[in-house]
Amino acid sequence: MHSKTPHQNVVLIDLDPQGNATTGLGARKKGGVKTLYDVLVSQEKLRDVLIETAYGGLKLAPSDVGLSGADLKISTLTGRTKRLKNALHDYIHDTPQPPNFVLIDCPPSLSLLTVNALAAAHAVIVPLQCEFFALEGLSQLLQTVNMVKQEINPSLVVDGIVLTMYDKRNRLSDQVCEDVRAHFAKSVYETVIPRNVRIAEASSFGQSVLDYDAHCAGSLAYQNFAKEVMKKCNARIKRDI
Repeated sequence: MHSKTPHQNVVLIDLDPQGNATTGLGARKKGGVKTLYDVLVSQEKLRDVLIETAYGGLKLAPSDVGLSGADLKISTLTGRTKRLKNALHDYIHDTPQPPNFVLIDCPPSLSLLTVNALAAAHAVIVPLQCEFFALEGLSQLLQTVNMVKQEINPSLVVDGIVLTMYDKRNRLSDQVCEDVRAHFAKSVYETVIPRNVRIAEASSFGQSVLDYDAHCAGSLAYQNFAKEVMKKCNARIKRDI
């Protein structure tokens, strides 16, 4: 989303204790600021945690390293797998301008935080690095998605797999792409996100890569990927009407 052309009302949930989405949006982690930990553990209202970002229409539910202790805390609490879902439900129904989209950035591990995200979500987008070991993690993630679908969230679907950190100089990247497309066919997005130093630089400056360098290879790839996501999302909405 470009700061000069906001088109949607979006909430970004940073559910990763590393807080990369929080830092990447230029929201510095400060002591005393409420985070998702307070929502999941103390049942603070989501609206009291959300902060405005530099991007019009985009609000952020921030994270910090304290969230790493939420797994243990909520494992003994009532409704441990649906605490995020309940918080989002209350926010969406109480706010005068509910979001068009809620994006949840999950931790890389298959934890109770991840299960909370899957319980709250309608669809999952799986980023897959073009590396051999990432394929093993993909199968574990899909098993978790199926478990959540069967036991907690029957409407959950895998929207697609997006191949990331593709290195055209590395034959292994090509092999991983071929294997994933062979096994998952239409579930794989056409767009492939390349390794691109401008993406990493943008994050370190707390900027969107679209603002940092709108014409670099990484930026163009993410724009194409966003168009694919929106096309698939709009098709799903039409089916549901």
